[in-house]
Amino acid sequence: MTGGTMEQRVVRVALVAGVIVLGLLVLLATCGGGSGKDRSGAAPREPAKRSADPSVRLPVPAEYDAAPRWQVRGASPEYAIARGADRIGLVERVRADRFRLRAIDAASGATRWKSEAWRPLSDPRHFPRLLSVGKDGREYFVTWSYGKVLGRDDALAEAKAVVVLDAYAVEDGSRRRVELPWAGVPSVDGSGPGILVSDGGADSAVVDPATGRVSRVAAKALGAPKGCRDCRVQTEVRAVTDKGLLVSGRREFWVRGGWHSRKAAPAGTVAASGVPISVAGGHVLATWQKKGRAGAADFEVWAVHDAAGGRVSARVECRKPAIASGSRARAVLSPEGRYLVAGRVGFDLETGRGRCFEAVDGTKPLWLTVVTDTGVAYGTTGARVPVRVDLGGGLATALPASVSVPDAEVAGVGVFVWADRMDRPYLFGHARRG
Repeated sequence: MTGGTMEQRVVRVALVAGVIVLGLLVLLATCGGGSGKDRSGAAPREPAKRSADPSVRLPVPAEYDAAPRWQVRGASPEYAIARGADRIGLVERVRADRFRLRAIDAASGATRWKSEAWRPLSDPRHFPRLLSVGKDGREYFVTWSYGKVLGRDDALAEAKAVVVLDAYAVEDGSRRRVELPWAGVPSVDGSGPGILVSDGGADSAVVDPATGRVSRVAAKALGAPKGCRDCRVQTEVRAVTDKGLLVSGRREFWVRGGWHSRKAAPAGTVAASGVPISVAGGHVLATWQKKGRAGAADFEVWAVHDAAGGRVSARVECRKPAIASGSRARAVLSPEGRYLVAGRVGFDLETGRGRCFEAVDGTKPLWLTVVTDTGVAYGTTGARVPVRVDLGGGLATALPASVSVPDAEVAGVGVFVWADRMDRPYLFGHARRG
């Protein structure tokens, strides 16, 4: 493509028909309660169990070993990753209305610790929500639920709505609980150094996972930049950064007490047109209106900004979709942080180079969801065909329809999510070859 959009070549391979039936899988050891520690205080090294029939395999891309290194059955399909410790957090059901958190080693699948069982405020038919957050070099798994509880001083008192958050230190499973009064259904995010609870607009609170301290910022105190009218329209608190809250308006965005997007606009774009899309690992992904006349309205610039000061780390020019989908692409970093993908765009943050994977009308032929340290990304086409993309060369290859693509990669292991015919979730860990 022209206009700054990198050319892509899609190599199609024949789609393999049929369905591969997975055989009986053995549940990852779930026995035992409490913290999962012995009297010495050390967490037991519980080996992950393998399939009873080693010939049964989940079809995976050729870059991964065909045999899983570990597998888990029955835990929540929503998991959290602590990359600094190479651990994965999983919520598992203990009884009909009781759950616990399990932390496993990403490389081996061995259980490191298990929490005490608890009952969430939300409907126990569904798993509690789970995320991870890091602050000051420490990582936490955070479970949360929302509902109503009675006042503790009076059994007849009116129930109050609260968000209950349990922050577990990744290293040893020690827990800190926070109950935050909240009027409506909350949005909870852990993409920055703090747990952001918001109403999807300007009402928000930040919870420190280490201390449990709650910091609230009134909507009128969000500090919209002087002269920015659009900053006060459709105002939304988007994320927590090391420098403060990331806030957006209808157009333009800013970090409270820090930088303003108008002063960080990429060259060749309209300064007052920035829209933040997603935040990941100290980076803000945003779109910008291209400056100019002839054909400029048909294109937009995607840029990755340093969340600390707004500096542009990488950029690419893409054609605007004919019809906006309204969905937001989620920015995902490679484990070591060099590559970033989000939907139809991919970036090499070391070279500053970006690529768009799009059709001539701006629609998304590819939707990328994970990227490895080798610069290989995976996702699907608009027709849900699995795809492999080399960000360095821009080459996209359609994979056989039966192949599962990784949901994430950590410690050299691809994490694959799958469900059987009974809709029971499975998690597989396949080691990357070489």
